[in-house]
Amino acid sequence: MKFLDLFAGIGGFRLGMESAGHECVGFCEIDKFARASYKAIHNTENEVEMHDITTISDEFIRSIGSVDVICGGFPCQAFSIAGKRRGFEDTRGTLFFEIARFASILRPRYLFLENVKGLLNHEGGATFETILRSLDGIGYDVEWQVLNSKDYVPQNRERVFIVGHLRGERTRKIFPFEKNDRTLTEVQGQQIFANTLTTRTEAQSTGTYIAERKQYEEKIAIPVLTPDRVEKRQNGRRFKDDGEEMFTLTAQDRHGVAILQKPRGYNEGGLHDISPTLSSHSWHENNLLSISGVYTNDSQRFNRGVLPGLSRTLKASKSDAGIYDGFQIRKLTPRECWRLQGFPDWAFDRASQVNSDSQLYKQAGNSVTMPVIADIAKRL
Repeated sequence: MKFLDLFAGIGGFRLGMESAGHECVGFCEIDKFARASYKAIHNTENEVEMHDITTISDEFIRSIGSVDVICGGFPCQAFSIAGKRRGFEDTRGTLFFEIARFASILRPRYLFLENVKGLLNHEGGATFETILRSLDGIGYDVEWQVLNSKDYVPQNRERVFIVGHLRGERTRKIFPFEKNDRTLTEVQGQQIFANTLTTRTEAQSTGTYIAERKQYEEKIAIPVLTPDRVEKRQNGRRFKDDGEEMFTLTAQDRHGVAILQKPRGYNEGGLHDISPTLSSHSWHENNLLSISGVYTNDSQRFNRGVLPGLSRTLKASKSDAGIYDGFQIRKLTPRECWRLQGFPDWAFDRASQVNSDSQLYKQAGNSVTMPVIADIAKRL
């Protein structure tokens, strides 16, 4: 089917749709940096290109011609719990009605939309009811489902996916569904993830795609949120445990990993509620101490009974994240963030030729998770 890519970003919808055999006929993206990445990644020759969607006239929309699907991850900041949740009072919230305008003119068989989970309960559900009533008014029956990216890639990212069906068309119901049991390296027969991870088990065991490894020395990567800022959290947490997926990528938060050595020596190492016995050969730097959700391996500090003043010991000179001597925290690279959204390395390589690292981080956080899009797209 032919699709139109609105609020296109760097093309997460497009890669997913194309992996399912659909064809893009045009795209719209206002951000010049995201648009540069999009055009570097995708062959947009002879396609309709639009920038500011609010300036597109009805006559121009009619000139686009026949499309079967309109895709759009319309701006979510107005509905996100991470923002002020002003909804339709925010100009970004009103951009949904631009999708409705395009749909009322082009009359595609499907609408395929994405937004944050918070859209469902914003203003006690009134915002989502407004969206449903708007789509009903232009002739679309709507279904939706909340899906989590962690079922596809090692990133916790809940999003609501909305499919509108043009009334009277012989379209089939999409939701609900569970992700098929299959390896992550196979999407519609294409080896999209061949260079990003080997198996889901490996990805889960590290929390990211990038378990640090040296010859003869394995390490574990623990996801860390905003290693340079103490106040930022997702659900009150800064660290995740071994086996958990990465925090939700956003355009604002910074993400990192704490690199831990695997157990060795006389002390087997691991996660502890109290410090293990110290000795000259205990290898205590391999142990991770968890106290009230804060992690440290400074066993001597806890043996000295400093626990009541823990919050005052987390100094920037030591580490904002509460990781002490023996552990290294590093930021995720832009490539790793793109991998966490399911983008193949060749796409990142093209985008990195036209954009700075700061823009590449932002673009990953604002993107959709491509393998989730692909899984829905093949069901359309």
